[in-house]
Amino acid sequence: MSRRPARRRRRVLQGVQYAVFAAAVAFVAAYADWETLADQFAQRDLAGQLFPEILTVALRNTVLYTLSGFALGLVLGLVVALMRLSSVAPYRWAATVYIEVFRGLPALLIFIFVGVAVPLAFPGTEIPGGTYGKVALGLGLVAAAYMAETIRAGIQAVPRGQWEAARSLGFSHSRAMISVIIPQALRIVVPPLTNELVLLFKDSSLVLFLGVTLTERELTKFGRDLAGQTANSTPILVAGVCYLLVTVPLSLVVRRLEARAARSG
Repeated sequence: MSRRPARRRRRVLQGVQYAVFAAAVAFVAAYADWETLADQFAQRDLAGQLFPEILTVALRNTVLYTLSGFALGLVLGLVVALMRLSSVAPYRWAATVYIEVFRGLPALLIFIFVGVAVPLAFPGTEIPGGTYGKVALGLGLVAAAYMAETIRAGIQAVPRGQWEAARSLGFSHSRAMISVIIPQALRIVVPPLTNELVLLFKDSSLVLFLGVTLTERELTKFGRDLAGQTANSTPILVAGVCYLLVTVPLSLVVRRLEARAARSG
C-alpha cells in the first residue's frame, strides 16, 4: 500500500517538471525577438559567402591542430604514465609534478607560455612547424597531463593475471608492458581518450592568442574576424555549426564505446 503514494508523488513531480519546462519554452518562444536574432545570426547570403573557405581553411586547420596535439599528447601522456608507475622515485615525482602543474593551469596560460616564454628561454631557436608546431606543443602539453592519468588507470585496470602469464612465458618486464599490458590498457581507455579528442578540438580555438596569418586561422578566429568585418554575428554561428559537425559525432562515438565497454565488463 505504501508504494502507491510514492508512485503517485513521483508522477506528480514529473508532471510539475514537464510543466515548468514547457512554460520556459513557451516564454522564450513568445518573448524572444526572433526577427532581430535572425538578422544578426542567420543571414543566408552572408553565410553562403563563408564557403568553401571556412571548410578548406578554418575547419581544416582546426582538425590539423587537434590531431597534432592529440598525437603529441598521447605519446607524452604514455611516457608520463609509465613514469608515474615507475619504481624509480624521481620519475614518479617528476610525473606527479608535471600532471599537477599542467592540469592545474588554464590552457590559455600554456599557450602564452609556448608562444612567449619558450622563445625567450631559448633565444635563436624556433619551434619546428611554426604556428602548427606551437599549437601542437601547447595542446599536447595540456592533453598529456590528462591522458597520463587516464592511461595509468587503464594500465592498473589490466588484470594481474596478464602480467603473470606474460612473465611465465619468459617476457621481461619491459616486453610484457609493451606487448601485453599497454595494448590492453589502450583498449580500455579508448572512450576517455576519444572524449579528450573532443576537448582538444574545442581548445584549438586558443590558437588566436599566438597570432596567426590568414591561412592559419581556425574556426573561432575565422568566425570572429569575419564577424568584425561584416558587423554581423552570422560567421560566428556558422563556425559554431562547423564545430558541432565534428564534436557531436565524436560524442556519439564516445557514448557507444562506453556502452560497449559496460556490456563487455
